[in-house]
Amino acid sequence: MSTEHATDTARWHHICPLDELEPMWGEAALVDGAQIALVRLSDERLFALDHWDPVAKANVMARGIVGSKGETPTLASPIHKQVYSLVTGECLSEEGPALRTYEVRVEDGNLEVKA
Repeated sequence: MSTEHATDTARWHHICPLDELEPMWGEAALVDGAQIALVRLSDERLFALDHWDPVAKANVMARGIVGSKGETPTLASPIHKQVYSLVTGECLSEEGPALRTYEVRVEDGNLEVKA
């Protein structure tokens, strides 16, 4: 189930130069009032999803543990360790709320998020 955030008013937001985002490490950004966790994998895939951990009820997901479950890249909550798909935002470790995901792209070497 995809939880991609898409509205009629969504637009692309410049975040930072891509080379400022370390592979396999999360960073947080404030985008149009929303806190978003950004993850760059070592194979250069990029993901953006809610920074809000719905179980811990805190903005901590950018500090989560980047990994994988089978072929699916994941991000585990740094507090209670729920594992979420970076692709869909779905919680893979238990029944529970998903994280919203956002489109990302690189334009002229800069990371952009659609929100």
